[in-house]
Amino acid sequence: MVIELDGTLYQITYFQHVKPGKGGAFVRTKLKDVMAGGVTDKTFRAGEKIKEVRLERRPIQYSYTDGELYYFMNMETFELIPIAGEQIGEDQLKYLKENMECEGLNRDGDVLAIELPQFVELEIAETDPGVRGDTAQGGTKPAKLVTGAVVQVPLFVETGEVIRVDRTEDKYITRVTS
Repeated sequence: MVIELDGTLYQITYFQHVKPGKGGAFVRTKLKDVMAGGVTDKTFRAGEKIKEVRLERRPIQYSYTDGELYYFMNMETFELIPIAGEQIGEDQLKYLKENMECEGLNRDGDVLAIELPQFVELEIAETDPGVRGDTAQGGTKPAKLVTGAVVQVPLFVETGEVIRVDRTEDKYITRVTS
């Protein structure tokens, strides 16, 4: 859900309804600024009014970057949409690869934000070799992906393999078989 507060659009990423023993109920939220990408905490009292904003989700595909702008193709009209890196957010840029299908959050025809899929499949560019005798239930080691992101993977995973990563938690999920 996207809301407008003080002229800024925020996406609600987390909320918790709290009903204490005394006093009125309230809602704790984590709000992500749609344009800047920053996250803030805000508490709303019961009965407080907020303005909901309708954003359309459209499929777009990442094409290329020229260093400061990232170009996405609208999958319906095939037009290129330039978007600044700050608008996408560092947490998503580290998982962005060419030809990746994403969602564009649109308001009045303008793309305000990009949302990558929660699970992405990327190849491991570099990782230390596993040590003999390591098991699947052993420890973890850092692995650098082709996009530059670093995630912790099990010791049996090797360079060149494709893995599925939960990008919201920077967490290894599984190996992907070809």
